[in-house]
Amino acid sequence: MAYNQLLAKRIEASFSYFPKEMSNEITQKKMFGGIVFLYKGKMSVGVMNNDLMVRVLSHEMEISMQRDYVRPMDFSKKPVKEFIYVSAEGFKTEEELQHWIELGVAHAQHKLK
Repeated sequence: MAYNQLLAKRIEASFSYFPKEMSNEITQKKMFGGIVFLYKGKMSVGVMNNDLMVRVLSHEMEISMQRDYVRPMDFSKKPVKEFIYVSAEGFKTEEELQHWIELGVAHAQHKLK
């Protein structure tokens, strides 16, 4: 299954806004038929087909799910805990994309504590 490579490039570019010591900790891995971005080995965001996949802290899930163009990640036909999909309309601008990336990185940082 192919993934949106333009979106993957946008995500790569967005990590340049993070401090250098953080952006140096970002790696990529092909998974789920797409590509995921990991912060210090922890999944944060990814691209599945044309959707953005975001790992979200539990206490942020309800707020995130209320936003337009967001749905639970249901990779196996049932929601996956702390994962959401955002359709393309939900990250048209770089600011919108940056919001989702920051949520994903916050999840990874929390898991590293």
